[in-house]
Amino acid sequence: MSDTVLVRAVSAQDFEAWRALWDGYNTFYGRHGPTALADEITRTTWSRFFDGYEPVNALVAELQGRLVGLAHCIFHRSTILIAPTCYLQDLYTSEAARGRGVGRALIEAVYAKAAAAGSPRVYWLTHESNHTAMHLYDQVAERSGFLQYRKML
Repeated sequence: MSDTVLVRAVSAQDFEAWRALWDGYNTFYGRHGPTALADEITRTTWSRFFDGYEPVNALVAELQGRLVGLAHCIFHRSTILIAPTCYLQDLYTSEAARGRGVGRALIEAVYAKAAAAGSPRVYWLTHESNHTAMHLYDQVAERSGFLQYRKML
């Protein structure tokens, strides 16, 4: 078996394997147990990947025939750019596959997807405690210096 990471668009047959990764991602960020996402959110998110009118895209990474990572990105308008900008909303690699180039391959695939769409910029957020991921991010992008503020309504 090859150690080459294959990144591709998610397919309808990937639901169960994607769901396991999605659950791992949400657990990593503390969305589990009583704070877990409602199943309706997961199902709606999944359906958006296959709706041509939605700007939400999903990529998955395979290693030795198994899904080991996911990336979700959204194209949107900006007030400072004419072309759409690409927001890399979710990026996750299974624990067993970390350190094997999966995250980098997914980011590079998002860059390629954005370039093909004519987008001049890809950006994303991470939690300030996610030091392992930030080590990679510092190699493949530059920190913007912006902080996020939010209020749930």
